[in-house]
Amino acid sequence: MGHSVKFLFVALGLTVSGYSSADANLIARGEYLTKAADCVACHTTKDGKPFAGGLAFKTPMGTLYSPNITPDKETGIGNWTDEEFLRALHEGKGKNGENLYPAFPYTSYTLLKDDDVKAIKAYLFSLPAVHQPNRENDMPFPFNQRWGLWFWNLVNFEGQRFQPDTSKDAQWNQGAYFVEALGHCGECHTPRNITMGMKDSKAYAGAEIDGWTAFNITSDPHAGIGGWSQEQVVQYLRSGHVDGKAQAAGPMAEVIENSTRHLTESDLNAMAVYLRSLKPLNPDDETKSRSDWGQSATSVNTLRGMPFTADNHTDGARLYLGNCASCHSFTGEGVKDGYYPSLMKNSVVGASTQNNLINVILHGVSRKTNDGEVFMPGFANTLTDEQVVSLSNYLLQQFGQPALNIKAEDVKTLREQ
Repeated sequence: MGHSVKFLFVALGLTVSGYSSADANLIARGEYLTKAADCVACHTTKDGKPFAGGLAFKTPMGTLYSPNITPDKETGIGNWTDEEFLRALHEGKGKNGENLYPAFPYTSYTLLKDDDVKAIKAYLFSLPAVHQPNRENDMPFPFNQRWGLWFWNLVNFEGQRFQPDTSKDAQWNQGAYFVEALGHCGECHTPRNITMGMKDSKAYAGAEIDGWTAFNITSDPHAGIGGWSQEQVVQYLRSGHVDGKAQAAGPMAEVIENSTRHLTESDLNAMAVYLRSLKPLNPDDETKSRSDWGQSATSVNTLRGMPFTADNHTDGARLYLGNCASCHSFTGEGVKDGYYPSLMKNSVVGASTQNNLINVILHGVSRKTNDGEVFMPGFANTLTDEQVVSLSNYLLQQFGQPALNIKAEDVKTLREQ
């Protein structure tokens, strides 16, 4: 049943799929909050049934698998009470009181309001039950001993609900709630300490996750997004694309696709207000924004029509001509509508770390937006490690950080992840 029809029934006080109008309102609210929290990303495998779990999380301590959170009574959470569900999100405790691994971001969800947690549960319980047994985690001793997480929580976790800052206005506080609690943005964008807890002193200063760099999103003008306007932050959260700034790929593209593109303009603007107010941090003393690098290329023009007998010096330019120029243009300026973005003033190429550039070349870009799908093919199956090195270093020299020098080991490591 479409949303418009559903809300018409609710407005008339009728039932929807067996639910009262009050229940339907709660479920609709829960659906929105579940998208804001991006629950589907972690609890759904590729080509798997939504929320049925089984997604692998490779950590330094072993491999974890997300659980089934559909309302199946045997393999899911169909027998969970409201109190048990609240305890899981607020305290990191399972149904039987066992400690949950903090790959589940209860360290952020602890801030959620009780009513919002119950709305999320109501939505999950309205979905079809999927009978899919949970996979056993592959954690060696001592990390398979959940009681040891008591010590981790003692150092890294403080259970508390969100408390509005009375010195700030309602929009700022709404943004803080969506960024800190629902969106749990700090879980990816904040570096970790030796125990894998978040470094609060470097909140949102950037971190590595699953081989990708989650960029610094503090208000620092060089290392972060201090040079972004309110409108640009909102546009990025909605579409993952801002001309002259950034294009979302990898895990962030999934966040756009599954979560932020579904949020209201009011909530996106509130998030942007809060993000732009974050304390500026520049731990690596960067002096130029990652979106301020690059110049138009002319070197490939001299190679057009020539036989492919390039030496090592020109391999990168030739690889660019053969694999990239048809979309990003011979000059690297992309196309006017931005679908094929410019490689100049592009954070992937201008970043001080090379992870995202290599990953985009290997795996491409796939991002669904409200305006359609953005796609770039990956070249993992067509380019060797050495060719990716040559192409990457050409892109860095021409359009990005010329001081970076990518090596074959860098590509090999990311290819294997």
